[in-house]
Amino acid sequence: MNKNDLRVQKTKESIHLALTRLLKMKPLTHIKVTELCREAKINRGTFYFHYQEVGDVFKEFFEEMMVDLKESYDEPYRHTDFLNLENLDPKTVRIFHHIKKFEEFYKIILSKEVSSEYYYMLFDEIRSIFIEDKNTLQPGNSTDFLYSYSANAIIGLIIEWYRHDFQESADEMNIHLVNILNLRA
Repeated sequence: MNKNDLRVQKTKESIHLALTRLLKMKPLTHIKVTELCREAKINRGTFYFHYQEVGDVFKEFFEEMMVDLKESYDEPYRHTDFLNLENLDPKTVRIFHHIKKFEEFYKIILSKEVSSEYYYMLFDEIRSIFIEDKNTLQPGNSTDFLYSYSANAIIGLIIEWYRHDFQESADEMNIHLVNILNLRA
C-alpha cells in the first residue's frame, strides 16, 4: 500500500471526515466500525485494510494534525535562526491558520462535553513543540514550568477564540498573539 496513492489519501480523508462528524454526536469510545464505515461510505474490508479499530483512525488523524501544527509553529523561523519577538511579523505566524483549517475538530476537542483527555493530548503536543524550540528557553526560568505555561498560553488563546465561535480571522488572532508576546518581552 502506497500512502501517496490518491485512492488511499481520499479513502483516509473520507474516514477522517466521517469520524469528525460522528465525534460531534458521541464520544470516541461509542463509535462503532460499522457506523464509521456507513458515514464514510466505505465497506468494512476497506476499513480493516487500513485500521484495526476506530481509535486508530483518531490517532492517525490527530498525529497528522499535530504535524501540521508543528509546521505552522515553525513558519516564522523559516528565514531566521532566532526569533526576535519585537520584530515578529504577525503575517508569519501560522498557528491560527492551522486551527482554522481543522476548526471542526478543534470544536470537538475544546467542547466541555468531551473528555479532558483530548485537552491533555493537545497540551502535550504543544508543550513538546516548545521543548524542541530552543528559543523558548530563558535564563533563570524553570524549563518544565515554562514549557507548560507557554503551552497553556497558546491553548488559552485557542479556547477564547473557540468561545467566540472562531469569529475572528486567523490573521486577527496572529495580531493578538504578537501583541501579547510583546507585552511579555
